[in-house]
Amino acid sequence: MLVYSQASVERVRQTMQRQVSKAQTRWEHTCWHFSNRRFACEADALAALEHELKGKPAWLDVQRQIIAHPQYGGKGRPFKEARPTGYQWQLMVSVSVNYLQVVQEVLRKACWIVGTNVLEPAALSDEALIGTYKDQGGVERGFRFLKDPLFLASSVTVSKPQRIMALSFIMVLCLLVYRLAEFRLRARLAESQQTIRDQVHKPTARPTMRLSFFNVLKALNCFMSRHRPSHWSWFYVSSLSIGSSCIS
Repeated sequence: MLVYSQASVERVRQTMQRQVSKAQTRWEHTCWHFSNRRFACEADALAALEHELKGKPAWLDVQRQIIAHPQYGGKGRPFKEARPTGYQWQLMVSVSVNYLQVVQEVLRKACWIVGTNVLEPAALSDEALIGTYKDQGGVERGFRFLKDPLFLASSVTVSKPQRIMALSFIMVLCLLVYRLAEFRLRARLAESQQTIRDQVHKPTARPTMRLSFFNVLKALNCFMSRHRPSHWSWFYVSSLSIGSSCIS
């Protein structure tokens, strides 16, 4: 099934707008330098132009004009009746944007293909198929959470099948609590229309629990650095090291 949305079209359109602006400026600069060159014959000029235009986007159209510059023997200005002894060839090249092809490229990049073996619409509608496809990102993030070194799963060695099953159950249970807390946090932020700052200090309404955990540790360490008793120093150092690992 071929899928596209208005949001994806708008996102690709903005990206293409930046790319078109940068590419047009770069290729205009390239064409200006090429137009100042002269060649011994027309074939050399056309071959050099073909080599120079390698990598040009398909939505850039090229206009060219061939100019023959006569060459005369001797020095100074030639007489009116003098015949040229040869010619030098110059290609005046310019580029322009084919906006029709740009629109077609935007529509092409805004689409993606979703495949399924469930062909009955009653069993799986198109909307449900798209939603299931998008939810795969959450599953991948969950496996990344389980493989994270902070989870310390690699430091546990078990050999019995029963213990392996128990460890897997605990890991999945931890992942369930993690995702549930993340869901509740995002829902609360959406209800209150509030945001928190992410790792690059930009506001976001969809933070991860790792980021939230780091922010809590950062605030706690800031407080404890001023008011902590001496027997809390071990907790201060441990939480600071964990928080540094979370943000890396």
